[in-house]
Amino acid sequence: MSSDPVVINPEHYRVVFENDRVRVLEYNDAPGDRTEPHEHPDSVMITLSAFSRRLVSGGAERDLRLEVGRASWLPAQRHHGENIGDSPTHVIFVELKDASTASDDAGAALGPSS
Repeated sequence: MSSDPVVINPEHYRVVFENDRVRVLEYNDAPGDRTEPHEHPDSVMITLSAFSRRLVSGGAERDLRLEVGRASWLPAQRHHGENIGDSPTHVIFVELKDASTASDDAGAALGPSS
C-alpha cells in the first residue's frame, strides 16, 4: 500500500513540479477536512494561507496555528491531519528526494519546525 500523500489523499494533494532532486506538492483543504495517514520526506513547507490543524502520528498529537507566508522545515514524518480551524488550508511542500524517511514515532518532530 502506498504512503504517498498524492495517492492516499488525491482530493487534497497535487504535484505541481518534479525532477530528480525535488517534488513540489500543493495542498488544499476546507474546515473540517481530514487526511488519511501518509508520509512526507524531509521537506520545506510554505504556507499560502493562515490555518489551524491537528496532526496525529502514533501516540503523538499536535495542534498548530500557522500564519500566511511562513516557510518552515518539515522533517520526514508519517501522520494524518485535520483542519480544526474556520479557514481553508493552502500550502506548498518542496519534498527533498533521497532524504530521511518517515517514522511513526515522530514525537517532537511532528509538524513543521522553524
